[in-house]
Amino acid sequence: MVDRKHPIRVGLVGARGYVGAELIKLLSAHPAFELAYVGSRELDGQRLGDHHASYTGELRFSAPALESLPTLGADAVVLALPNGKAGPAVAAFDAAGADPVIVDLSADYRFDERWFYGLPELTRRAYAGQRRISNPGCYATAMQLAVAPLLGLLAGAVQCFGVSGYSGAGTSPSDKNDPRQLRDNLMPYALTGHIHEREVTRRLGHPVEFMPHVAPHFRGLTVTANLHLAEPATQEHVRSRYRARYADEPLVQVSDAPPWVSRIACTHGVEIGGFALDETGHRLVVVATLDNLLKGAATQALQNLNLAFGLDEWLGIPLPLASHADDAPLSNGKHP
Repeated sequence: MVDRKHPIRVGLVGARGYVGAELIKLLSAHPAFELAYVGSRELDGQRLGDHHASYTGELRFSAPALESLPTLGADAVVLALPNGKAGPAVAAFDAAGADPVIVDLSADYRFDERWFYGLPELTRRAYAGQRRISNPGCYATAMQLAVAPLLGLLAGAVQCFGVSGYSGAGTSPSDKNDPRQLRDNLMPYALTGHIHEREVTRRLGHPVEFMPHVAPHFRGLTVTANLHLAEPATQEHVRSRYRARYADEPLVQVSDAPPWVSRIACTHGVEIGGFALDETGHRLVVVATLDNLLKGAATQALQNLNLAFGLDEWLGIPLPLASHADDAPLSNGKHP
């Protein structure tokens, strides 16, 4: 535990989106962190507390120029920007010789070996004080946790069928986050070559084929993974491998029954279950669910911040798999 007389100051760049809203709630309640600044062009000058009841201070949204970010005095910076937008912000810190902890929520640095890839349940042992941390994708988190316990036993590519709520498409209007287009619908997209497919294949060192879809619900995703095994297995053997692998992980719950999105929405962890084997014992189907805005983004970013500052990894995260109570109505499809 870090011995600090003063709170650790965290700047948030790109706070207008859904994940930014979740981070504000988590950081506002955290015993060791405080918000240094919260960037949003659309809300520039408005009181943070007028938009987020969880925040009780006097901070206002701001829209600092990228080159001014290094002067704002944050110990850590979370970049909650769209893909392709993180680079200029990172470059501003590098040009100024500033070295805060930077956690990037986009895909921009997930393939950059100079950045620590922060999926703590699988990578925390490799953390050695790196100051640049890339947060995994939401689908990529679910897929890796669903497949990792069976690495070394697999034969051939793993197929993953994914369905996410439309909050995963962000706030910029598109068919993938338009409730009218999605009503009574399931929208497939990027059925080959999705960036999360490449991310998971790279990180696991095993080929994964991913087929994502968007559904009419707001938040929460499910991945059904189809795994071919080199040797036949029993359900008990498979379950025991998963339970042993995640026995000490408070944010991973292993269940016998297939998990439901409605149970995982607004919670901070991952549920993995189902474990259906065919009659040969060579084909296994596993289901993983998580909240794409929390464990798929904001909660995982908080885990990474805690690790970076030598804090308990789960400090400030309700356990086990506890609901983010203020967000409960969102599971019914309402926006923040």
